[in-house]
Amino acid sequence: MKRLVGNVTPEEKNEIQTLFERRNGLNELSKILTADNTELYEKLVKDLGETGTKFQSWWDRMAQKYKWESAENGNWEINFETNEIYLVI
Repeated sequence: MKRLVGNVTPEEKNEIQTLFERRNGLNELSKILTADNTELYEKLVKDLGETGTKFQSWWDRMAQKYKWESAENGNWEINFETNEIYLVI
């Protein structure tokens, strides 16, 4: 089930979209990068951690700011075209 719970501003959407694209790119890179290149591998792991933290922080800040409805086993998702936030259960 998917229910509309709110909207974000274009600036807020741009912030999460940048983090979303970075996280996806890093995840794809992690599939082809081996631990043989220790320096690059460590940088990737660090970037993945930092990006994941920023990504979760954005959702936490926006949920608090806009007081979105939540559910125990649910998660929010954003429509990047409309800036709408949905609760997915």
